[in-house]
Amino acid sequence: MYAESVNTPEKFWGRQARELLDWRRPFKRVLSWKLPHAKWFEGGRINVSENCLDRHLKTARANKAAIIFEGEPGDVRTLTYRQLHQEVCRMASALEGLGLVRGDRAAIYMPMVPEAAIAMLACARLGVIHTVIFGGFSSEAIKDRVNDCQARVIITADGGWRRGRIVELKVNVDKAVQATPSVERVIVLKRTGQEVAMDPARDVWWHDLVAGQPASHAPKAFDSENPLYILYTSGSTGKPKGVLHTSAGYLLATVLTMKYVFDLKESDVYFCTADVGWVTGHSYVVYGPLAAGATILMYEGAPNHPEPDRFWQLVDRHSVTILYTAPTAIRAFMRWGDAYPARHSLASLRLLGSVGEPINPEAWMWYYTVIGKKRCPIVDTWWQTETGAIMVTPIPGITPLKPGSCAIPFFGVVPKVLDENGKDVPRGSGGRLFLAKPWPSMLRTLWGDDERFMKQYWSELPGYYFAGDGARFDKDGYLWVVGRIDDVLNVSGHRIGTAEVESAIVSHHSVAEAAVIGRPDDLKGQALVCFVTLKNDVEPSVALKEEIRAHVAREIGALARPDDVRFAAGLPKTRSGKIMRRILKEIAAGGAVKGDTTTLEDFTVVAMLQAEE
Repeated sequence: MYAESVNTPEKFWGRQARELLDWRRPFKRVLSWKLPHAKWFEGGRINVSENCLDRHLKTARANKAAIIFEGEPGDVRTLTYRQLHQEVCRMASALEGLGLVRGDRAAIYMPMVPEAAIAMLACARLGVIHTVIFGGFSSEAIKDRVNDCQARVIITADGGWRRGRIVELKVNVDKAVQATPSVERVIVLKRTGQEVAMDPARDVWWHDLVAGQPASHAPKAFDSENPLYILYTSGSTGKPKGVLHTSAGYLLATVLTMKYVFDLKESDVYFCTADVGWVTGHSYVVYGPLAAGATILMYEGAPNHPEPDRFWQLVDRHSVTILYTAPTAIRAFMRWGDAYPARHSLASLRLLGSVGEPINPEAWMWYYTVIGKKRCPIVDTWWQTETGAIMVTPIPGITPLKPGSCAIPFFGVVPKVLDENGKDVPRGSGGRLFLAKPWPSMLRTLWGDDERFMKQYWSELPGYYFAGDGARFDKDGYLWVVGRIDDVLNVSGHRIGTAEVESAIVSHHSVAEAAVIGRPDDLKGQALVCFVTLKNDVEPSVALKEEIRAHVAREIGALARPDDVRFAAGLPKTRSGKIMRRILKEIAAGGAVKGDTTTLEDFTVVAMLQAEE
């Protein structure tokens, strides 16, 4: 299949599209490729929401659980495909009643509750382009995103639960809309029940809006290239980039990966721990799983509330069979200790997945041994917001696994590791990761900024998509992604990937987590500064610092020996678990923390790091 997908891609993708999607009008042409702009399945007409819901109603899936939801306080709800369909129809009719039409934009700023997926699917049903804004973002971030796409409506909630506290979503929206002239209405879901200000001219409760709306709604058919959503990804600098994904090609790639990467079976209970505010939440909580007819577990809160075994409780209580989570979460579980997973059976699990960043071999082995009990394959997946769907991955049960490698390209994907001159680097050597062929779920442009789209992704090497990652192929042809190119440091003329150093530090038996950054150095160009969080039972000491430095030198070589090791009780992270290295750079340079810190999970971490300066 892989050979066919790269040698005769149009034949391969045409067949998959006909088999896996329901079309209102068949497509005439599989691909028009005018670099860097692709059009997939031209002439075809399709409705994404219909593919996720209506088509299952004619089958036994109508009464199957589509979403099992557990809130952080412990409330549980189950929606069958029929019930989910009815809720989406009511919301779609309500949005139509507000005057929303194809091509309009709606912003969704919600907790991880079923209504977030309902809002997305209702927009897709109408051809309204949604932009989901992560519930941990500030009012400033909402304002920037809403103004960039000129959203007419914001769909939010009074609040959401996180670590036993209420996240004030409505308050943030109220601040943002003071400077978003395009917003006409704010729809508010009652989730936490606290008092919130409601502007009668603008705000409407979700339950009031959908009351009396019909439980059926005829979905319109749209062009295969009709825009589905804009998802903003913050670059390290500058304004957020609005990645635009369209309908048919995106949906096909998410369904195909659900089928082969997750080996989806009718009886599976599938738990992807990502928030809907990230691309993983779009592709592998909502669109891919629902189009494939899966049962999805959605959880609202933090993985360690009220205790660090909440995920393992969820797995046992809901008989989860497939778990898809991030390396950062896995390292946090390791740090909290094996006693927490040991309280639970975890016997229902049959497949584990990793997403979001390269996973270090030690975390991979822990995940495989402690969570999977050495019987669950791990699919370590590499992909991006921009690629829309999984691009490099083992196929479970088929691909021999190597801890730390995302293994082999998925159908239709041709990765290249090239040097500065665009030449293939020898196996075992590092280079920059490019993609050589168009794929159905590729981003079509950046919203309102096609010039930036061309420059950012297509200007590095003519004819190739530049992924922005450093990578290497090993002797067996397995791909190892070492992290972002901008996370590659130049130490005494040698290029060292921060991910590689972090992986070496974390392989030390006393270390739970590490973040490595570069500090300007007159002699070397850049000096390696390592922030290290120790396991719970380990005391920091000068001797341990030296031991860790020597350990890295042994693992990688003397030139990677850290110049500075700093022990930290915690690292500054976003709520999705990504370490904010920019903040660590500012602390290491002895300067004040500048720039946007609204995505920080815990502000006290920064204060503690600064106090130790």
